[in-house]
Amino acid sequence: MSGRIVSLTNYGAFVELEPGVEGLVHVSEMSWTRRVRHPSKLVNVGDPVEVMVLEANKATKRISLGMKQVEADPWTTIEERYKPGTRVSGKVRNLTDFGAFVELEPGVDGLLHISDMSWTRNIGHPSEILKKGQAIDTQILNVDRDNKRISLGLKQIQPDPWETVTIRYPMGSRVTGKIVRLTDFGAFVELEPGVDGLLHISQMSSRPIASPADIVNVGDELTLMVIRVDPNERRIGLSLKELAAIVDEPMPSDSRGRQKGRKRRGGDDDYDEED
Repeated sequence: MSGRIVSLTNYGAFVELEPGVEGLVHVSEMSWTRRVRHPSKLVNVGDPVEVMVLEANKATKRISLGMKQVEADPWTTIEERYKPGTRVSGKVRNLTDFGAFVELEPGVDGLLHISDMSWTRNIGHPSEILKKGQAIDTQILNVDRDNKRISLGLKQIQPDPWETVTIRYPMGSRVTGKIVRLTDFGAFVELEPGVDGLLHISQMSSRPIASPADIVNVGDELTLMVIRVDPNERRIGLSLKELAAIVDEPMPSDSRGRQKGRKRRGGDDDYDEED
């Protein structure tokens, strides 16, 4: 049925169906895909529109109309077009504190949650890596047709560094890293971007230690031994005392009780572990 917009309100648009007969299209009945806050976002006074009669009440002389009902609901067949695991292209439409909305097609957005943006970076806000209007490729993680939600992943189309961590950091190997954080129970050591190992306080020295700060500080670069690798839990255990145990002589302590490094010669086994 054809009509013409004759007036707009905050809650909808009045459509003249014939002289003296008007119906109301509520904002909720204007679009399948867009969340319309005001009718003026979609129509203007004088616009011709196609509508469907949803309800006609003779007693109150009110006619309820729908605009979206004259078109197919794209979410009805959404699962046919967007299957979990497939790679899709889209454009960043909006950024929020918790993620980014990516337009996959007109009126169909997917949510790229901040936790699915990177394997390696701890992102505080999506704007650190994305900007509005940017074209990106993502992977479909989940499709909820009933609630009209699509979950997207960016990191899932990139290799996870933890999948091969046992190859790069085998048990018993020596690694070099930087102290990035101290806790009461130890120190976290960055081995590569996104891959940290834990130097537990019990693995810092053969003598009792009151605090990790007695041995290391943030920013220190150390050579350590890998004593545990668990890619499933994303954990790498490191040891300073185990490495010191294989050195010919005990590692002395400085005035603060920190063990100083010493140099050992032996071809490929040469290393220098100094503050």
